[in-house]
Amino acid sequence: MKWPAQGTFALLALASAFLPAQNAAHPPQKIPPLPAKAGDTSPHQVFFIPVAKGVKLEVLDWGGVGTPIILLAGIGYDAHVYDTFAPKLKARHHVYGITRRGFGASSVPAPDDGNYASDRLGDDVLAVMAQLRIDKPVLIGHAKAGEELSSIGSRFPDKIAGLVYLDAGYSYAFYDAKHGDLLLDMIALRNKLDLYLTSSAPDLNAYFSDLHAALPQFSRDVDDFQAELALIPGLPARTAPPPPVLVALGAGVEKYTEIHAPVLAIFADPHNLGQFAGMDEKTRQTLILDDFARTSAQADAFQAGIPGARVVRLPNASHMIFQSNEADVLREIDAFLAKLH
Repeated sequence: MKWPAQGTFALLALASAFLPAQNAAHPPQKIPPLPAKAGDTSPHQVFFIPVAKGVKLEVLDWGGVGTPIILLAGIGYDAHVYDTFAPKLKARHHVYGITRRGFGASSVPAPDDGNYASDRLGDDVLAVMAQLRIDKPVLIGHAKAGEELSSIGSRFPDKIAGLVYLDAGYSYAFYDAKHGDLLLDMIALRNKLDLYLTSSAPDLNAYFSDLHAALPQFSRDVDDFQAELALIPGLPARTAPPPPVLVALGAGVEKYTEIHAPVLAIFADPHNLGQFAGMDEKTRQTLILDDFARTSAQADAFQAGIPGARVVRLPNASHMIFQSNEADVLREIDAFLAKLH
């Protein structure tokens, strides 16, 4: 299954009831911070904010003054991944971080009933904003956090000042119908099949015309994925299913095709593949060229599909782009935020 991320780079990485709206009559409760964990020296306070029945999220507050910023981590990380990066933004901004449900110290609801759907994750961010009365923040997300950014940017652009995608503008954040995506198109195809199996009397002519129209794209997705697999010798076979939370996250992706907010997208283009040991130079160069082609195509689609977006490409940057190219990322963020005022 193709994880909706960075083409060949993603394959390599793989191998190694809501709260009521707040208003003046119902102010948010005062939530005292928790003491820092042993060894955590980053200058933040830690809160746990309820976002749904039985679900609380870990929220970090680094303080600062100015435009609020909310940092969202990629899959497999919590908000503490920004412990070094966040303080460098607080001179001109009030900086927060949110640990997504299912990870870190945040609640881990059951991986069903849409608990990890993209819009559900976006709603979690909105719930934290409401509880802490964070007005029109800039959302900065790494990797899969592009889902939350696009969920909010497509549905509630009036609630944010802007969006910053840190190597996060891939198909889970912006779907390009020209290139497609195996996971997203697989889910769409499965939904079409389920419609026939569960509907008592579908319009068969319209249904099968729609189904037939979807098959060529899915076939191209499969061919493309197999071509990617062929580039990676010795890719281990899947011996067990992924963790349930990751399965739920994969099943919950959406096709976002419109984003109505100011956008900065920074791509590692191509990615630095040097961290993968034991790879011969010919294979490495083949993978770099493949990654360059795929990432560039997505960056081009992102630029064309979101008018006014600033798209920046940092060659040979790590996927952890805010670490490998910290100065470049901070400079671009500062310039982007300066234009929002």
